[in-house]
Amino acid sequence: MKKYAKIVQTDGRGQIVIPKEVRRELNIEEGTGFYLYMVENEGILLKMLPLKELSDHTHIINEIEVNADKIDVKKQNLAKSVQDYKKTSRGNIQNVT
Repeated sequence: MKKYAKIVQTDGRGQIVIPKEVRRELNIEEGTGFYLYMVENEGILLKMLPLKELSDHTHIINEIEVNADKIDVKKQNLAKSVQDYKKTSRGNIQNVT
């Protein structure tokens, strides 16, 4: 695993920029999805999602649906995000809160 000695900061909206050389090395392009894991008392871990069709992510959508109340996701927002995804040429899974 390569380590990049980079410090990144959040902007006013809480966004960070992944440095260009890291994006290039990992082939991260616009629309790339990530799982975000919170590591207690440490920070966050981002895991790249493989670029697949929505049908390949059915298990994730089902898990979100089952746990919607626990994770404070409205099922109608999830359904709308899936519907919107299907309208895009490449698509991406959006924040559904």
